[in-house]
Amino acid sequence: MVVFDATMLMLLIRPESGVPLDSKTGKPVSNVQERIAHFVEQNDKAKTRIGLPTPALGEVLVRAGSDAIKILEKIKEVAVFEILPFDELSAIELAILTKNALDAGDKKSGSKDLWNKVKYDRQIIAIARVRQATAIYTDDHGLRNLATMLNIPATGIAEMPLPVEAAQGKLPFNATLPENVNEHG
Repeated sequence: MVVFDATMLMLLIRPESGVPLDSKTGKPVSNVQERIAHFVEQNDKAKTRIGLPTPALGEVLVRAGSDAIKILEKIKEVAVFEILPFDELSAIELAILTKNALDAGDKKSGSKDLWNKVKYDRQIIAIARVRQATAIYTDDHGLRNLATMLNIPATGIAEMPLPVEAAQGKLPFNATLPENVNEHG
């Protein structure tokens, strides 16, 4: 199982929500929808579930307004997705993560984010750990750093592979040939 955060889920269900920036280059990520669609398709073929933690799902549904019910129905129709609740085991894991940070003398684990956001990110991490997720897919810098600190690989949209068709690009068949090229070479 892998886990999507709110950003990845939002990009999946609301393509018009914007184009994220590549954390390495600072430039907009190309082919966002193709990357996500390919990722979902590959995970479905491999029978690898994509977990949607309820805190992340809740964040997306806040912005969905009257479409919230339709979004939930669509998610539940796609077998590769699994909604992951913040349950008793997740609460215990969250308590352990927070206590470890407090014991280390830094309740925010080095994060520059607001405390409420750090707590929210820890909920997602706790759910991922309880479900033994092999990776978290996020473009959120704070969540990515926290996951990495806790030995959970974190991947951004720019690092998701493109389908072969999109990666190859398109040849400009309608382009005109330069004037100095004749018919024989």
